[in-house]
Amino acid sequence: MGRQTVFGFKLERTEEPVTAHGGLALLAEFNHGLGLCGLVDRYLPGPGSNRGDAPSVFVDRLILMLQAGGRCLEDLRALTREVGLMRRLDREAIPDPDTLGDWLQRMGEARTGPAGLVGLGQVRDVLNARLLRRDGDATYTLDADATLIEAEKREAQWRDQQVRGSMPMLGFLFETPVCLVDEFRAGNVSPGAGPLAFYRACKARLPQGKRSARDRADRASYQAELVNALEADQAHWAITADQDVAVKAVIAGLTPAAWQEPEPGGGDQVAEAGHTMTAAKAAFRLIIKREARRQRELFDEGTTPSVSHVVARHGPVEEKTAHEGLVWHHQRGQAENFHKELKHGLGLEPLPCGEAGANAVFFRIGVLAYHLFIGFKRLACPAAWAPHTIATIRWRLVQGAGRILRHAGRVVLRLGLDAETLVVWHGIRQRCWTLGGAP
Repeated sequence: MGRQTVFGFKLERTEEPVTAHGGLALLAEFNHGLGLCGLVDRYLPGPGSNRGDAPSVFVDRLILMLQAGGRCLEDLRALTREVGLMRRLDREAIPDPDTLGDWLQRMGEARTGPAGLVGLGQVRDVLNARLLRRDGDATYTLDADATLIEAEKREAQWRDQQVRGSMPMLGFLFETPVCLVDEFRAGNVSPGAGPLAFYRACKARLPQGKRSARDRADRASYQAELVNALEADQAHWAITADQDVAVKAVIAGLTPAAWQEPEPGGGDQVAEAGHTMTAAKAAFRLIIKREARRQRELFDEGTTPSVSHVVARHGPVEEKTAHEGLVWHHQRGQAENFHKELKHGLGLEPLPCGEAGANAVFFRIGVLAYHLFIGFKRLACPAAWAPHTIATIRWRLVQGAGRILRHAGRVVLRLGLDAETLVVWHGIRQRCWTLGGAP
């Protein structure tokens, strides 16, 4: 019989220990060197019997799965096909997806505290401290923002008439992009709920000797109690202002001479004026950007010829011009890239469970996977890799096929790498080893 395939090769299975994700060993070494498993077993509730798995078995394996590219609990089964690699990493125990789902529900049950979510928060705080102590910065910029995760789960709440899901509130550092606080919220909870408490929670989680000296946020955080707290902390801040009656009156009272063009001929104009809120204890500045509407024929008759964007800010007057202050505030848009890395890069959208508590636990484990990846890039990899996304790292590092064999009494992971890349891998392993002395 003639060939009945496009290319002339055969498919066969082998019992030989091979791996399609050789680079996952380096991520596992970093996670272990930073102390992940020990922290999880210390802070999370243990198994209910002596036959149950330690909590680190669930958390560590789920993190490895997310870092390798898994997007649902069923993808955990793929790690069982990496039996040779998992054995060499001392991670042969791979929980069944159903067992993992049950564990997530137990950890997220409201009647337990929920002890699992609280424990994972403690793990997050310690890992963040270990990363931040090594970054060389003393002051940071805090960017607080909420992100929508759409879902059709039975406990998902409507965000508006078209979308329902969850609305986690996240507090990222701009300089070292870790998430200090991940507050899992239902979709019907406003991002403007409790900005002061959220700011204080983020501030409290910075290691000793580090401080949040700058704060940026969107309109949901334009509240007097937060402004007062930022002033008391002598922070430089910029928050998108709510264009209420008082702010509109300020805009209407600006003279033509107050408007400047940051770029001559660009059509946009910027002005600055003093302002305060009734409950605010100090005055601040408003930066108003007036942008001409393009293609006005597409809008209804009677619409204004321009649209305004207003930012409230406070900081040293000599530090930034109005335009520079606006540009600095807009840099908070980088948080959207952090959201994208969490939700799409690490597979946190969609969420796997029907219960909100279980999804909150899963989401926080995903945040841990994100933190460990950020640390891996910055502390173990070449400096040029720092801008890479998790998708790029998977392509360049994780997805390395190889054989696992014994040679001269030693276990060898033999990979198809050129000599230069092998040197890079050895360097990463050496830096992971030095983390073994992490405080």
